[in-house]
Order: sequence, then structure tokens, then C-alpha cells
Amino acid sequence: MALVHAGEAPATVRRAVRRVAPTVLRAVLELALVFVLFELYRFGRLLARGQEAAAYENAVRVHHLEQVLRLPSEATIQGLLPDSVLHLANVYYVSVHFPAMIAFLVWGYLFRPRAEYRWARNLVISLTGIALVVHIVFPLAPPRMFPQWGFLDTMAAFGPDAYAGASGDLANQFAAMPSLHVGWAVLIAYVVHRTGPRWLAWVAYAHVLVTVTVVVVTANHYWLDGVVAVLLLTAVAVALPPPAADRPASTTPSEGGAVDDEAVLRLAREDR
Repeated sequence: MALVHAGEAPATVRRAVRRVAPTVLRAVLELALVFVLFELYRFGRLLARGQEAAAYENAVRVHHLEQVLRLPSEATIQGLLPDSVLHLANVYYVSVHFPAMIAFLVWGYLFRPRAEYRWARNLVISLTGIALVVHIVFPLAPPRMFPQWGFLDTMAAFGPDAYAGASGDLANQFAAMPSLHVGWAVLIAYVVHRTGPRWLAWVAYAHVLVTVTVVVVTANHYWLDGVVAVLLLTAVAVALPPPAADRPASTTPSEGGAVDDEAVLRLAREDR
């Protein structure tokens, strides 16, 4: 039976720690960055509170503009759906938005090249930051606040309600334009279409279609809220072009913690 020499096991452990430590540190820093940004966004939304009068006036303008553009009536579409479907739409609206973005960032962090992950992360940061500015300078009351236009507040009627209780007291309900539900969904689809597997791209496309439908039938957003979100994303994507497709793959762990195949094989040979 082979004997382990003194100091051999600790040395192996130290090598493993040195190899893993940079990736773990980058992971912690990325998580901290994303957490801080989301908290700043939540805090910034509170700055727009107290603008109810302006939000209602802007809603009248947006509603009138949609009529001029002859866009389909959100209230009519909402009225075509049974209560059970509206309840499911509420669940999707409340439950999928943030988890989908977190899952997207984790996927990019772990499985995509460093350049691709950093590009996608910067798209999220830029789009969210610009949306926050628009929310502050252009407060907008969502359709669900206008029963006189035929809208039903489905969250209040059927639940779950994202604005009930303590969370409602802290939320800015007049941040309808742009719709980050739509903006984030389209961003995810855009990035996954470019850099992800085809099956996952189809999942992302479906998420876009469902999200657009959900934000409309729950009367949380106007059509134009989604249009503005896509226009802002387009501007951000032009300003932040994707990394070159023929860029050589990194042979070290990415900022997202992923290691390419060549690096994995090299590390395996070193361990033998």
C-alpha cells in the first residue's frame, strides 16, 4: 500500500486552492457587482415616486398616441381571456422576470467565453441604467390604473399581486415606460441567439412572446412601453457591439468562470 509522504497532501491542496481561488474571487466580484447594480436600480426607482399627476397625464398622452397609431386595444385583448389565464399571466409576470435574468447571467458566467459574458453583462447594465433615467424623467401610470378605459387590474383581482403589502410600499408603480420585462426578455433572446445553443435560443424566443403577451393582458404595460424598450436596446447594442466572432478562445478561466475545452485538457494533463 502506497504511503503518503508528509507535506504531499497539503501541497496538493495548496495547488488546488491557488488554481480555483482566482475564479472564485471573480465569481464573488461579479455577484457583488450585479447585486449592487440591481439595488441601485431599485433605489433609483424610488426617486420617481411622488409624480402621480405627471404619470397620469403621460398615460393619457400614450393612450391617445396608441389610438392614433391604430394599435390593437390592450383592453379588448385582455377581455378575451378567461380568469384562469389571467391568473397564470400574473404568476408569470411576478415570478419569471428576475429569475430569468439571474439564470441568464449565471449561464453566461459559467458557460460562455469571457468576452461574450462581459458584453452581455454590459448590455444589461446599460439598458437598465437608461431605463431608470427614463422612468424618472417620464413617469407613466400603467393601464391597470384606468378602469374607465376598460382595463382590469388582474393582479388585484386574481393575484398574485406584485404591489401588495410591504413590497408595494417600496415599489414605483409609475415606471411603465420602458418595459424592462420586455427589454430584458428581448436582450436575453438576442444574446442567446448569437452565442447559445439553438434549443436554448428557441426557449428565449418563447420567453419574449410570452412576456409581451403577459405584460399586455395583465394591463401592466402599453404596447409602446415594449416598443420603447426594444428601441433603447437597439441603441445600446449599436453602442456596444458584440465581440468579434473569430476571436481566439481564452485559455484561462473567463470572467464568468468558464474554462474552454483546450484549457480543461491542459489542466487534466498537468494533474496526471
